[in-house]
Formats: sequence, C-alpha cells, structure tokens
Amino acid sequence: MMRRNFLLLSSLVVLLGAAMRAQDAPTTVAGFHDFSAQRKIDAQFMAVPDPKVAGADLKTLTAAPHFAGSPEDEATAQFVAQKFRDAGLQTEIVPYRVMLSTPRKVSVEAYTATGKIFSGPAKEHVVGDPFQDDPRVLPGYNGSSASGDVTAPVVYANYGTLADFNRLEKMGESVKGKIVIVRYGANFRGVKVYIAQQRGAVGVLIYSDPADDGYFKGDTYPQGPWRPESGVQRGAVQFLFKYPGDPQTPGVASTMTLPDSARVPMAGNVSVPTIPSVPLSYGDAKLILRAMGGQDSPRNWQGALPFTYHMGGDTVKVHMVVDMDAHVRTIWDVIGKIPGSDASQELVVAGNHRDAWVYGAVDPNSGTAAMLEAVRGLGALLKQGWRPRRTIVVASWDAEEEGLIGSTEWVEDNAKLLQHAVAYFNTDVGVSGPDFEADAVPSLKQFIRDVTREVPSPKGGTVYDAWRANEAAEKSKDKGVQLSEGGEDNAHISRDVTVGDLGSGSDYSPFLQHIGVPSSDIRSDGNYGVYHSVFDNYAWFVMNADPTFVYEQQMARVFGLEVLHMADADVLPYDYTQYGREVQSYIDTAAKRPEAAGIDFAAARAAAVRFTAAGRAVHVQQVEATTVNAKLDAALRAAEGDLINPKGLPNRPWFTHTIYAPGEYTGYAAVVIPGVNEALDAKDTARAREQLAVVTAALNKAAETLEAAGKP
Repeated sequence: MMRRNFLLLSSLVVLLGAAMRAQDAPTTVAGFHDFSAQRKIDAQFMAVPDPKVAGADLKTLTAAPHFAGSPEDEATAQFVAQKFRDAGLQTEIVPYRVMLSTPRKVSVEAYTATGKIFSGPAKEHVVGDPFQDDPRVLPGYNGSSASGDVTAPVVYANYGTLADFNRLEKMGESVKGKIVIVRYGANFRGVKVYIAQQRGAVGVLIYSDPADDGYFKGDTYPQGPWRPESGVQRGAVQFLFKYPGDPQTPGVASTMTLPDSARVPMAGNVSVPTIPSVPLSYGDAKLILRAMGGQDSPRNWQGALPFTYHMGGDTVKVHMVVDMDAHVRTIWDVIGKIPGSDASQELVVAGNHRDAWVYGAVDPNSGTAAMLEAVRGLGALLKQGWRPRRTIVVASWDAEEEGLIGSTEWVEDNAKLLQHAVAYFNTDVGVSGPDFEADAVPSLKQFIRDVTREVPSPKGGTVYDAWRANEAAEKSKDKGVQLSEGGEDNAHISRDVTVGDLGSGSDYSPFLQHIGVPSSDIRSDGNYGVYHSVFDNYAWFVMNADPTFVYEQQMARVFGLEVLHMADADVLPYDYTQYGREVQSYIDTAAKRPEAAGIDFAAARAAAVRFTAAGRAVHVQQVEATTVNAKLDAALRAAEGDLINPKGLPNRPWFTHTIYAPGEYTGYAAVVIPGVNEALDAKDTARAREQLAVVTAALNKAAETLEAAGKP
C-alpha cells in the first residue's frame, strides 16, 4: 500500500509538469459529452510510461536475432506475455502453423568476358558494431523467394516500378530471359519481382543505392544513421497485394488443427514468386553495376555510385543460386484482454508485431517497447479500480515481416468476433527519430490529431505542436524516396497536419482492407538508414534514434491514449464528414483522368455528396449526445462496414474495401477507390464502369445507415 501511494504521488508530480507543457490540450474531445473525468484518467495513465523501462524492454527484446518461428522469437513471445500478465491483462499465446522460408544457400557471382568480377554476397560488417557477428544472424535473403539456379545477362531497371519497366521496353531493352537489377525504393520489393516475373525475367537482384539511404544522405553507421556499404535490406517478396498471410491458407485461419489437406499447394500459388530474388548491399552491387555496358541509363535513373549507370546489354552475366527451406512452422501471437463494463461486446484492438529480420531495434521492437509501456499504464489504471467501457484487446503479432501473417491469421480466425471491433490501432516502426507521423482512415484522422494535442513532446509543447512545426519545415525540402512503410494524403482537402492514407506494409491491412475495421498507424520518424539490416540493433538505436528513450515514452502515451479514448468514449468519435469530403475528392480526381473519358461519374458524385451530408448530420447527433447511445454507435460502426464489397476487388478478392487497398503495382502506397483507378490504369473502360457502380452502391448504403441513425 505504501508503494502504491508513493507511485500515485509521483504520478501527480510528473503530470503537473506534463500539464504545464501540454497547454494546447483540447478542452473538448470528440466522443465525450464531458471530458473532465477522462482527462483525469489520461493524466494518471500518462504518468506511468517511463523512458528507462522502455529502454530496458527494448534491450531485452533485441538481445538476439528473432526471425519468425525461431526459438528466440518464441522467447520474445513469452517475455511479452509475462508483461501483459503483470499488468493484469487476461493473456494467452495463440499459435498458428504457417508456411515460412529461410535460406539454406544464397550465392551471387558475376562475370564479364575476362572472367569473374564478383562473388558474394559479402557479410554485413562495420568497425565496432557489437551485434553483427552473432552466429544466429541469417544472411541477407528475401522471404518467400523462389529457389533457383539461374545464369543470365543482367539488365538495370532503376526502381523496378511499372513505369520503369515500360520505359525499358520503349528503349528496346528486353528483360525476358535475363536477370534484373533494381534499387530499393518507390514501391514494395514484391512488386519489383512481380513485374519482372510478368516480363519474363529469370531472377531479380535488389540493392540499396546510397542515393536513397546511404552516404549520399549523410554519414553512414557507425559514424551516422545511414546505411553503410555492407548493409543489406532483407524483406519478404510475397505478393501481398494479392493477399497477405499464410500463402497456403487465403481467407482461412492457419490454426494448429487445420489439416494439411486444406492448404493450397505452393506450386502455382498466386501470392508467391516463381523466380528467385536476392537483396544486395551497395558494396556488392557496385561491382556488378560498374562493369555493365550498353546504353547509358536515363539520367534520372542515375544513383549515387561514382560511375555512369548503364543498361547492361550482354556485358555482365550473373549466376544466382537461391536454395530456400520452405515448410510449415509454428508462430506465436500474444493476445491480452481487458474486459469492458457496459459496452463489453465492442472491441478496441491495438497491436504491434514482434518478429524481426535480425534484431529489429527500430522495426518493430521500438513499437513493442512503446506498446508495453502503454500496457503498463493501462495496468496501473486497473489497479486503481478503472475499467474501460469497451473491451480492450492488445496484440503482439508474429511473422509480420514474412507477410503480415500473424495478424492476418488471427483476423481470419476471429472475423465474426471482430464484427464488433470499433477500431484497430497499429504501431510498427515505432521510433526511428523525433518526427511524429500518422496514417488512418478519414474517420479517425481528427481523432489522432486530438490525441496528440494532449501528449507533451520532448521538443516542447505538445506532440501536435511538434508535428505541425516539422511538417511545415519538411514542405520546404525534398524528403526523398519512401523506403519503408508509410502513407500519403490522397485528398489534400485539410489545412491541418497531414494524416496519410493506409496502403499496406503492416498489420492494419487485414483489419481495414479485409473486414472493414477503422484503423490507424502511428510512428516517430527519423533518419533510418539501416532498415531490415543487421545494423538495426540496440547499438544503432541508442546512437541515432532515441538515446534517452523519451520518444519511446511519447509513443507509449499517444498509443495508450488512442486506446483509452476509443474505449471510454460516450459515442464513437468517428468523423464521417471528413470521410465523405475525401471520397468526393477521390471521385473528382478519377473523373479528370484521360482514361475516364466517356464514363459517367454523376451517380458516384451524388452518392459521395449524400454520404458527406449524412456524416454532417450524424456529427450533430454525436456532439449533442448527453448519454451513451447504443443505436448511434451501431450505425457509426456499421457505416465503415458498408464500404466493404464481399466479392472483393477484381483478381484480388481478399481485398474487400471499396475505398482503400494497396496498389497491385505499388504495394505500400494506398490506391483510393482501387477498383476504379486500377481499371483506368488498365484502360479497361467496362471494368471501370462496373467498379464505379460498386463504389456508388457502397456509398449509398453507408449514407443510408447514417441517415437511419437519426430516425426514431
């Protein structure tokens, strides 16, 4: 009891300082008739997350390489589960049996007419890194790569985007029967392999160009944060834009009891490549690129290596050997639960993945450490007698890196239960630096802005203040190519800080794009040059990302307040007016495309206007509600579900959301009204009309749901 009183006193002291800094905190918050009681709960929660505890947890989580399905990965599951239990959460470890692949052999050799010029890949190494020599570190590889032994001339294809491959054709450079070398950036690595495979290539080499995350950006590790010459970006090349999760069980949970006879054979599987691919460092890639002849590359394809990039011709031949060990392995999701009080059937789900290509200090365990501190804060509230209105579920996902597998299998396993989920909050690359960023469905964008107005920033003021100042500064300079996860705002209708749109690349995808749960993703961004390499470790993190772990504390507070506000709100704090305005913008933009000539968008525009008007009317009810309104809540939640088309997208039926999906040729970035825009990309007018009708029907259905909320 004395210890508890001491903690409460300490909390009040800490919160007094926080309150003085957070002067921009809102006096009214969407979803709450009277926010004063919740403000006190928030203050008690925000006093708990501790930079030192977060740092200690991060050190434990990153003590060993822990790729999905490894014994070290299971150990992290046990660690997280104990942390959940210590906080008072009802906790279980949920295993799944899924297809995973690890390398038995990866080798690349290059030859010119005069002999061998390269044999590798070389081991990742810098002077002084304390983690690089652990024998459990696997060599650089691409998860889900096909096995193969191929020899062919090599062709340079820039970033390997659809536009890049189309330009190659116009230049008379065929990739059929050849090995393509592309640089990371601009799209998802699986898309690079997908297009190369479609064009007849027999293999793909993917390297990190110093122009994008190496010495061209600044000092390299260990002198600075950027990728050193030997750094390799590992990553999965599963075709996640077809469907994520276990490639053998699309739409079905890969439970421990699922019979092998229910699995889709890997042969002919549409979600995995049929050609081998290997990631390379720029130290290795330069030996190949420097020797390549043929015509000069287009000047905007030139990277930062100190020679002219050429297209290749037949000057250099590459011999690739990839031998992957692919079989069904066990993974472990950790699920913690806090039962709700009077709205316990409604679920607020929050999660972060735990598995890593190697150590994963930034990706993902900076997010895990922040999540654990948020959980500890929730636990402190529980011990003081607090209970949430809605049930809270906190999840530590496994095998995200291999293809969003742990979250996808759990969502498919619990799809019926999740019909009552009112939100999914994600964090992944939690902290790589000091700059807060967020992505969300439009109905949650203002919700996130409001949360950040309450949290103090290590920079002074609130997180919202720092976010706004950083965005203003960034608009005056080029941030360069997006190399990892993250969205952009496709509508540009708000003058407030930008909350991007959700594409893919993290665990929100099955929640939003498969079953229609409103979702968000948050992170604190920075100069992160060691993505998916052995150097994404504790030493790099404390040197470059967050030496005193104060941004870990910040992200724990933001993540936790997202959960608290959604769990305790009197009325669900969705903003369908913003949603409708953004959809109107998407439709107007699509209608202006040259490929849309002759297509009548009038009905779709009218449906979007109706949806916006219904959102505006229901907002009045949300603001005026003085008591809990179950009918209103049900309508608000159902409206997002109305945007789901059970038939899914053409050729991609797993993706059922009519407004957002990862692009077939982008992967990470969101394609808005994807059925329409991808049909226009393909110049398929008939399909575009058909998909426009699907969007129109979904918007009208959602509008009708919101309109009915106000009827007696």
